[in-house]
Amino acid sequence: MRGGGDPDLPARVFLTRVIEPGDEITGRWVRELGVAEVVRRLRDGERPLPGVSGRRWEGLRARALRAEPERDLDVARAAGVRFLGPGDVEWPRQLDDLGDARPLGLWVRGRADLRMWALRSVALVGARACTEYGAHMAAGLAAGLAERGWVVVSGGAYGVDGAAHRGALGAGGATIAVLACGVDRPYPRGHTELIARIAEQGLVIGELPPGDHPTPSRFVLRNRVIAALTRGTVVVEAAHRSGSLVTARAAQRLGRHTMGVPGPATSALSAGVHELLRGDAVLVTDAAEVVELVGAMGELAPDRRGPVLPRDLLAPGARRVLAALPGRGAAAAREIALGAQTTEDDAIARLYELRALGYVERHGDGWKLTRQAMISVRRPRSPC
Repeated sequence: MRGGGDPDLPARVFLTRVIEPGDEITGRWVRELGVAEVVRRLRDGERPLPGVSGRRWEGLRARALRAEPERDLDVARAAGVRFLGPGDVEWPRQLDDLGDARPLGLWVRGRADLRMWALRSVALVGARACTEYGAHMAAGLAAGLAERGWVVVSGGAYGVDGAAHRGALGAGGATIAVLACGVDRPYPRGHTELIARIAEQGLVIGELPPGDHPTPSRFVLRNRVIAALTRGTVVVEAAHRSGSLVTARAAQRLGRHTMGVPGPATSALSAGVHELLRGDAVLVTDAAEVVELVGAMGELAPDRRGPVLPRDLLAPGARRVLAALPGRGAAAAREIALGAQTTEDDAIARLYELRALGYVERHGDGWKLTRQAMISVRRPRSPC
């Protein structure tokens, strides 16, 4: 185990085998009584801890009797996994924002420093059964964030999660997978190779001890860790009942940035994202826009604008004269001057300038647009 800053580490390992993640009653016990006292009373069973029914107390006691923290630590070491407690120098302090729902500890697989990586991290989450568009957006966002030095955090699942991890890895960047099972037990099975690659190039973390399996409730509770660990959460495709929305709402409660990638208005897989965007979430379409929110002051996304047309380079006076010419036929300089709100002499000077640039041509005493200019300055249609 790295760090060694937490004297209660073995007791916390014991509790990860006995207590489900995110249990606020246990968190209150630890805060008020201390880890050692909670473990002693679970082992002795003489004085039940407050706030639980007799049936639940018996269930906790049964788990406590089977817990073998030293064995869990040995198994972890053999798998290249370390355990971190809140007193460890590698512990991400932002997890403390979860209060009594803070993890009792984290099992970590990978060589990087979790605390340092988490300081500059963004969560990318979304639908498991995502569309090609969702996978494309997730991978592109992740690659862009990785290229800007940000760590991409996700849940290792199929769909958006997997695309986000692959996008970051493909860009040679850093990524963290937060699992709802033991970090030595890759889940889903189809992502065994991907999770092994993440452990090699990034980090795989979780609250559950070696060998533990995922359950629906553990997936939901895992999402609070993703939200708390990162500077902000981006949701890429999510239906109304998506677990990704749990992560986004947890991020909002914690005061983190919440962002969404829009999709087609008719897509059920984007309906949850659009609901977020109708609230406090911010619409983003690329990595630069994400960094503008979560990054330091001055890390601004570039201004978005259409292509620069040749007429955009004209001086304002010349543009006004050009706009005053009729779409069809010729007009006298006096009429053009009236339309451009300038003098006739100024209009004539501008017309000769525009002729040299190929925008107008002279016909007797009148002036008309060239064929090329008629295409480039075609009048906009009425919105009616």
